[in-house]
Amino acid sequence: MSTRTDGTIELRVFTEPQLGADYAMLLEAAKATEELGYGAFFRSDHYLKMGDVSGEPGATDAWITLAGLARDTSTIRLGTLLTSNTFRHVGPLAVSVAQVDAMSGGRVELGLGAGWYDDEHSAFGIPLPTVRERFDDLEDSLSALDAWWYPESSDRSATFDFSGHRLELTDSPMLTRPLQERLPIIVGGHGKKRTPSLAARFADEFNVPFASAADTARINANVDAICAEQGRDPKTLLRSAAQVVCCGESNAEIERRAAAIGREPAELRENGLAGTPEEIIAKAKSYAAETGISRIYLQFLDLRDLDHLALVAEKVMPEL
Repeated sequence: MSTRTDGTIELRVFTEPQLGADYAMLLEAAKATEELGYGAFFRSDHYLKMGDVSGEPGATDAWITLAGLARDTSTIRLGTLLTSNTFRHVGPLAVSVAQVDAMSGGRVELGLGAGWYDDEHSAFGIPLPTVRERFDDLEDSLSALDAWWYPESSDRSATFDFSGHRLELTDSPMLTRPLQERLPIIVGGHGKKRTPSLAARFADEFNVPFASAADTARINANVDAICAEQGRDPKTLLRSAAQVVCCGESNAEIERRAAAIGREPAELRENGLAGTPEEIIAKAKSYAAETGISRIYLQFLDLRDLDHLALVAEKVMPEL
């Protein structure tokens, strides 16, 4: 996978179901995403709410959700930003993701991260290793996924052994593989060393979440340098960003949508993509020019407001 060279910016929908969304709501949003022409429908991988919300109607599982969407949608690409490596043993994850890819007809992308949310791990009884151990585990998982999905041997009966930092595999079968020739892997974050190093080795896309243009440009310059150190052409690593979106055709509409997600319009204009369609188009273009990104994950926080998705698709997307 390579970066875009035509100057266009792909817009994808990114959702946070832990704030309050069941499968029916997610399906309705995913179908709208598909019909409106967005590039993909992504969701976070969290079980516990964040901030001053109830979290009702309750937690949903990312890969069970995506399995349903794989069968209930037709063309939209589907994925996570990012699956927490602490939530699942990598062997079952390899089978699950490959199976969902097959169920979707080859439309799945895997964002994989080290995991971070302490309270969530405590609430659901999930062990949270040290930061160093989590990144060791992430490196092991990315290495093992490569071995499972893209074996050197074409012999379907072959098995492999693996010994990593903390992961040991013995006689692991390589039968369940993605339908896609290569299932895109997304790595992202603000880290200075291990995150970009893992992206250079394993990823098809590097994502910078919720950062200013200056910080995103700095992070991507560091990724470029690490790619070069490891002998990879930085241009082969697609660059993306995640930004909260709040669009309205009037100040009243912008204020209403900001209030619905507990934010202030001025703060959203400063820290996200907010304002009129014209404002968002201008900021997205300048952001892309400064940072080198060619894809933006728009964080739509109010999944009940499907008119918001439609407005961005109608007024913003054609200009990018």
